[in-house]
Amino acid sequence: MKIAIIGSGGREHSLALTISKSSIVNEIFCISGNAGTSEIATNVQLDINKFDKVLKFINDNSVDLVVVGPEQPLVSGIVDYLEKFNIKVFGPNKIASQLEGSKIFTKKLCQEYNIPTANFGIFENKIDAKKFLDNAKYPNVIKADNLAAGKGVYICNNKQESFMAVEEIFDGKFGEAKNILIEQFLKGEEMSYFIISDGITIKSFETAQDHKRVLEGDNGKNTGGMGAYSPSRLINNDLEDKILSKIIKPTLKGLSNLGTEYKGFLYAGLMIVENEPYLIEYNVRMGDPECQTILPKLKTDLVKILEACCNKKLANVNIEWTNKKSLCVVLCSKGYPDTYQKNILINNLENFTQDENNFIFHAGTKKENNKIYATGGRVLNFVSLSDNFLQARDEVHQCIKKLDWYGGFHRRDIGFKVID
Repeated sequence: MKIAIIGSGGREHSLALTISKSSIVNEIFCISGNAGTSEIATNVQLDINKFDKVLKFINDNSVDLVVVGPEQPLVSGIVDYLEKFNIKVFGPNKIASQLEGSKIFTKKLCQEYNIPTANFGIFENKIDAKKFLDNAKYPNVIKADNLAAGKGVYICNNKQESFMAVEEIFDGKFGEAKNILIEQFLKGEEMSYFIISDGITIKSFETAQDHKRVLEGDNGKNTGGMGAYSPSRLINNDLEDKILSKIIKPTLKGLSNLGTEYKGFLYAGLMIVENEPYLIEYNVRMGDPECQTILPKLKTDLVKILEACCNKKLANVNIEWTNKKSLCVVLCSKGYPDTYQKNILINNLENFTQDENNFIFHAGTKKENNKIYATGGRVLNFVSLSDNFLQARDEVHQCIKKLDWYGGFHRRDIGFKVID
């Protein structure tokens, strides 16, 4: 089989590596990939938002299956576009992708199907939002309605902070936002719960906990993710039953009633309050860095799972996992998530030998003249599997220390709730 993976981050490198282990795959293309994917696949420099160019490449190279990594092309309808030309593609269609593309779409679905979530209000302009905030309770949560790469969320402790959030969102910090969402703050512990679906059958695809804040102790600005661990310490059979019955299944029923189905990965960002799940948000793809944290634990051939989804035969596949703990630390460019330098040389990467328990996934990197450069805010993902989280984190820290990259920084406390 020939597989094309769309995207260029750490998620896509981990997908490429996992797919490369399949016995039925003989060629992988990454559109557009990074320095890490170039070692195991052919990187193709195309604009993933120009669907006609992507289609031409797929046809010219007889690609058998397309796997879409990031959210933007999904929300823009790449699955619908490619399927019109009988291309086999793994990922949700445009209507289903509104679960991530519009937080208000999801909130209205929650209202209609009694899905537990925080109380909320929707506002179309600064004046109405600020009028509401004059008398609001604090803390509260303010979100941009549109895609914001995981960053358009503010937890506000007072009126001054909430007014600033409203200003920044409506002024276009995360792209054009026609609406904002103001939510009740839920006090609990977050968890990421993943499923995979073929439109008929759903199966669990592990749990994780990510660390969004840039500073240790979960402080500072929101980022795309500074690290993660899997499984979540919160998961148990009773909680999983509640997540499926109260959140996932009603959501899929709602989509079905809108005349569509859900095919692909679905990532529920949850707040767990006294063993009760509340939906914070949906992502219509694997998370980043959760994907890098979860996939190394997968024992079943990923390509056979993805193919089964495209053929509506997921019920026939038994998905198996290793029992090991997994922990990922993201190495970022100094200055991230604000201003940072690009095209910074990374030495010593060639000295690392990866094995079945230790991985380095590239994110914002490129390869030129056999040298690797940092091109993004989140640069490398170090992942280790072990019998316990402390050992996994120690292993990751040793690898980062060995790399000794002067241009980067990382959080040293990833997993602190399950370790310290």
